[in-house]
Amino acid sequence: MNEKSEKFLVEYLNNASPTGFESSGQQIWLDYVKPYTDSYFTDKYGSAVGVINSDAPYKVVIEAHADEISWFVNYISDSGYIYVVRNGGSDHQIAPSMRVNIHTDNGVVKGVFGWPAIHVRDRAREEKPTLKNIHIDVGAESKDEVLEMGIHVGSVITFEDELTQLNDKFWCGRALDNRIGGYMIAEVARRLHENKVKLPFGLYVVNAVQEEIGLRGAEMIAARIKPDVAIITDVCHDTHSPMYDKKQQGDQKCGKGPVLSYGPAVHNNLLNMVIGVAKEKEIPFQRAAASRSTGTDTDAFAYSNEGVPSTLISLPLKYMHTTVETAHKKDIEEVINLMYEFLIQLENNHDFSYLK
Repeated sequence: MNEKSEKFLVEYLNNASPTGFESSGQQIWLDYVKPYTDSYFTDKYGSAVGVINSDAPYKVVIEAHADEISWFVNYISDSGYIYVVRNGGSDHQIAPSMRVNIHTDNGVVKGVFGWPAIHVRDRAREEKPTLKNIHIDVGAESKDEVLEMGIHVGSVITFEDELTQLNDKFWCGRALDNRIGGYMIAEVARRLHENKVKLPFGLYVVNAVQEEIGLRGAEMIAARIKPDVAIITDVCHDTHSPMYDKKQQGDQKCGKGPVLSYGPAVHNNLLNMVIGVAKEKEIPFQRAAASRSTGTDTDAFAYSNEGVPSTLISLPLKYMHTTVETAHKKDIEEVINLMYEFLIQLENNHDFSYLK
């Protein structure tokens, strides 16, 4: 990782891009990607695409999603306390004592998820955090005071946290799921450009919105691009960290390389090509199995149009959907390496069909 790449990573990951409100992060991403692509476009909901060889009829996608989980203001009490609903898969159990940014037309308003002190709780019958009792305190004493701050029902809320490093081996922070994917696909574009690689096909570097609420951005952009091949990158669970059951959740570990998934949406011929590249280039990888759907944008691309050969390259991640999501630097580089090496060996018009 060079100095420019790291600066982009830190700025991009620290920026808030909640589902449905991704535009500021998308602008950061586009500004970084533009020098490495021939053209770009966006759609009406904010998915962003950098294109190399836009006139080529055979279209290959590498994709990540740009949005992060968050909260919406749902109710403001007469006493000035704010109650919330999820925007994506936000975890109510980690909310108490967390600092938040409430995004308003007047800028960010600071707040905290309050919680009663341990002294006054009956630990034998202790009430656990739920959406019914977690609340945000912005230092207001009335509903009117909250409204005067520019906060209203529907204001979006993100946790206040910044990217940091652990032991110089890991990146740790909120929203690695999956803006770290946006970083990785941008780095693939940079590497292709700096190595003066001439691809024989069109490459669409796609940063899609609204994955966290049902793969919606990928559905829209897949219908627009109509690709011939799609490589999706997202995160998966490091099941070696405490409280995971490998028998149920698989065996993946940070530091052991990208995770390649099997499942109905994953095209076996495409997956086998990716595995072949990994073996030839001595890129370490792990395997996982997805029951029914992958739960990622892979599903949206695979089942779009008349069917698009798609596969998933996942980054192992600790503590998903928290403010301390943690990924190994070596894995990040190997995901970039694998996507890059796959692209430079792919022949134009390759037919992945099972039956010919």
